[in-house]
Amino acid sequence: MFQVVVEVCTGAAVLAIGSLLIYFIDLVHIDIDIYDVEYNHRIHIFMEERKRPPEALHTWLIMLKAWQSITHYLLPTFLAEGLGESDFRVLEVLLHKGPMPVNAIGPKVYLNPGSVSVAVDRLYKKGFVSRVECSDDRRIRTVSLTEKGRQTFVPLFRRHTALIKRAFQDVSPEELQQLEGVLKKIGKCAESLAEKKTSSQFG
Repeated sequence: MFQVVVEVCTGAAVLAIGSLLIYFIDLVHIDIDIYDVEYNHRIHIFMEERKRPPEALHTWLIMLKAWQSITHYLLPTFLAEGLGESDFRVLEVLLHKGPMPVNAIGPKVYLNPGSVSVAVDRLYKKGFVSRVECSDDRRIRTVSLTEKGRQTFVPLFRRHTALIKRAFQDVSPEELQQLEGVLKKIGKCAESLAEKKTSSQFG
């Protein structure tokens, strides 16, 4: 991995976590994984060359392209506030879940400990969050949304919600319900298969 303008996560990770494809760290210092760029390029070539792909694979590729389109549509809102997508997720969980230790944020927003620490540091420098050391264990720091962070993020979150609703405007409530059910079914199946694979490797 090397430093350029964007950080891309794997398509598999994107679908697993139900989040956005591209992760912006900040406006001047962001990572990109060259292997994922090549990976996505191969996917597009495959879709063009293969006229009749297997049904499940074709559906997965459509899902991936949908995430890419949504990412392209939503990113300008983050960038306008000088925030990255990982910053947004940290602020969102603090807004809705309240103060929590740094190590508890990662599982909530599907970020590894290193990425969470970087995002929290960045938000702290902007004055959007505060960090308080635990009196019993100084290694534990509780992160909270500051008033400045709340005033900045709440309007941004409302715009974000409105944009997502607009992207789904051609989908009926019934279709949304069906889509939720199908995605949950796929996610649970994939999670179960992953657990079985892990168990067989270490069992």
